[in-house]
Amino acid sequence: MTPPLGRRGFLAATGTAAALATTGAVPAHAASRAAPAGAARTPVSATRPFPLSAVTLLDGPFRDNQLRNAAYLRFVDLDRLLHTFRTNAGLPSTARPCGGWEAPGVELRGHSTGHLLSGLALAASAGPGDAGLRDKGRRLVAALAECQAAAPAAGFGAGYLSAFPESFFDRLEAGTGVWAPYYTIHKIMAGLVEQYRLAGNEQALDVVLRQAAWVDARTAKLGHERMQRVLETEFGGMNDVLADLHALTGDGRWLEVAERFTHDRVFDPLARNEDRLSGLHANTQIPKMVGALRLWEEGLSDRYRSVAENFWRIVTGHHTYVIGGNSDGETFHDPDVIAGQLSNSTCENCNSYNMLKLTRLMHFHAPHRTDLLDYYERTLFNQMLGEQDPDSAHGFNIYYTGLAPGAFKQQPSFMGPDPAMYSTDYDNFSCDHGTGMETQAKFADTVYSHDDRSLLVNLFVPSEVTWREKGIVWRQTTRVPDGTTTALTVTSGRAAHRLLVRVPSWAAGVRVRLNGRTLPDRPEPGSWLVLDRSWRTGDRVEVTLPMRTVVEAAPDDPAVQAVLHGPVVLAGAYGERSRPWMARLDVGSLRQRSRDPLRFTARADDEEVTLLPVARVHHQHYSVYWLTGEPPPPPPAFAAWHRFDETSGGTAADATGNGRTARLAGGASWSASGRAGGAVALDGTDGHVVLAEDLLAGASAYSLAAWVRLEGQPAAWSRILDIGTGTTANLFLTPLSGDGTLRYAITAGGAEGEQRIDAGPLPAGRWAHVAVTYGAGTAVLYVDGAEAGRNTAVTVEPRHFGNHVRTGYVGRSQYADPYLKGAVDDLRVYGRTLDAGEVAALAAAPAV
Repeated sequence: MTPPLGRRGFLAATGTAAALATTGAVPAHAASRAAPAGAARTPVSATRPFPLSAVTLLDGPFRDNQLRNAAYLRFVDLDRLLHTFRTNAGLPSTARPCGGWEAPGVELRGHSTGHLLSGLALAASAGPGDAGLRDKGRRLVAALAECQAAAPAAGFGAGYLSAFPESFFDRLEAGTGVWAPYYTIHKIMAGLVEQYRLAGNEQALDVVLRQAAWVDARTAKLGHERMQRVLETEFGGMNDVLADLHALTGDGRWLEVAERFTHDRVFDPLARNEDRLSGLHANTQIPKMVGALRLWEEGLSDRYRSVAENFWRIVTGHHTYVIGGNSDGETFHDPDVIAGQLSNSTCENCNSYNMLKLTRLMHFHAPHRTDLLDYYERTLFNQMLGEQDPDSAHGFNIYYTGLAPGAFKQQPSFMGPDPAMYSTDYDNFSCDHGTGMETQAKFADTVYSHDDRSLLVNLFVPSEVTWREKGIVWRQTTRVPDGTTTALTVTSGRAAHRLLVRVPSWAAGVRVRLNGRTLPDRPEPGSWLVLDRSWRTGDRVEVTLPMRTVVEAAPDDPAVQAVLHGPVVLAGAYGERSRPWMARLDVGSLRQRSRDPLRFTARADDEEVTLLPVARVHHQHYSVYWLTGEPPPPPPAFAAWHRFDETSGGTAADATGNGRTARLAGGASWSASGRAGGAVALDGTDGHVVLAEDLLAGASAYSLAAWVRLEGQPAAWSRILDIGTGTTANLFLTPLSGDGTLRYAITAGGAEGEQRIDAGPLPAGRWAHVAVTYGAGTAVLYVDGAEAGRNTAVTVEPRHFGNHVRTGYVGRSQYADPYLKGAVDDLRVYGRTLDAGEVAALAAAPAV
């Protein structure tokens, strides 16, 4: 039983937690079903969402995005998206095929139709509703039902519904390679569920149940080990949609099928609270976690809840960028590496779409936790709101929200060649184009939630909520983040209930006025403001949320920082100028120039730059992360010399006397078969040499030279040298690039920002001398003392890497590339530019 509160009471964070955590009823959708035998029963909170029809977005950026998206949903031609479904089922179609991942030859075709089903259902039921979009959804469901009915005649199993043949699943089960067939099936099934649940389409339920029966028949014949091999291929949220079918029908069959999609290799470490995410494709995992929590909600073991919640904690605590997104190149990397993983391929928008779904579900079971909503707000306001092009009538979206220095919002190269292009109407369908159709249609779904006695105001978004059970309508008027106040007004009705307003972690010194009267108490950041009284038309609560401007350091480099104002991340706007390195920000120069709209200025690299909320930066280059503090001094003229003619305890001395000792790691070993008796042998498996930290920190001129002997054809992208701070900023020498060349490259903005020199491949089976020199914008690559190539337009220097050049390797890459097989001798590192004669002399010097 929830303890009573005074009529004008505030609860401190702990008091509010108790009040919210002790409401212990089972959700209405689960109340009538029995738990499977042996399942652990854990009471869950009665806190629940409002239907989308109860919440209307009011004028503001969220509604603007919603309207552009709705325009696209009204525009898009169903026959074009149905083309591959119809031809696959043997039905006639004269429609023009779509492009991108919906093209007839692409193995993921059909997934966008699933997203469209969901988007139409969401948009049709949002706020006042849209009968035209509801009817369009009905036409789409009816057409898919025709394709499903024709499936047996086309040689497919009963209930099969897809834009590609069933033989894709034969390939999946045989392990012979296929893109992600269950991923696409999930999108279609999820869209059908939304059409039934939100738009009231009974035919959609019939179609999805037939499809689920096909999934049951297909997976029932597979043993556990074979099914686990199937699960190594991305399958979306199949466990999630099957849990939904259990909730809708009460049929325990669907929970049994859902559990077949429990991926042991991922779930088992998470159940032990272990972070084994590095190297995993990020968005393959997140929908599984939504499904895990749904299985727990449907009465299965508490283990599923632990898996989902541990995953959320690990990802948000150790794999998340300042804007709330995660992954680089769609992949999780080592925990707490942020500054070392900045590129134009960070923060895939699909990932954040699914992380918000998971966060929302967790909120309903732990409504006292404002940290969940702080994360939700951070991601929604900075990434999801900013993924749409505001200049597009159809609300086109981007794939990644890049965070490299000088990033630019655009589709990646594999989705289109135009650097200013977001998605398009038909030519570059992708997963992020699809989730964008849903995201922009359901912005209102977590602004409010409620239990039997409490209305929770979770987000500060202009909107109106109708609590039909209470007969009361609340309107929220706010300009956050351009303003610091949100006003909540009863526009209709009378009811006694608690009003709870989230007090974000970023808001200190909150002030509250009730009907014009200032209340004395001030709730702490990270708590809830609670008012309990009888409300009536005209009552007004004004909450002032002071915003601080702060910097947030990257966990792997405290000198790399981002700037936030309240809940929003500020980005430096650089227009058409592309800075290929991270600018050094004078934090003390930050000044707010205007509040509405929000605009700051600061000095970075000794020039003034304008900072805007990152969600508002479009069609120009921008930077979110900055170098701060004092730059390091340049290295000595002769920085390090590893003769590799003697080792002690696995260390290699520095013959310059500068103390830059290196160490052998992995399968690296001392070899007596060097040019003069000593060298480091590298086994090509994990052998490498770790160089001293900060080896080239602060350098604006440098030279590197070494003798190398390759054993056979080198593995592509293996490294002779790799020095930097991670994949964001580094310089390297590879004996074999993907283009078949010896390559020197340097970047301070990820792989896409590399500045290069290519030359003919190194000879194998003999010692070759390799050197690179740099100074005043010119880099020169030498092989055996002779110039092999030069680049006179190199602008990136090691001083741009940061205050610390943390990592240096011989034989190992900072990317997930192969190790070098061969040997290295006489490695020299200089903090100056060697001339051609000096390089030639090194190559010609006799072995000693």
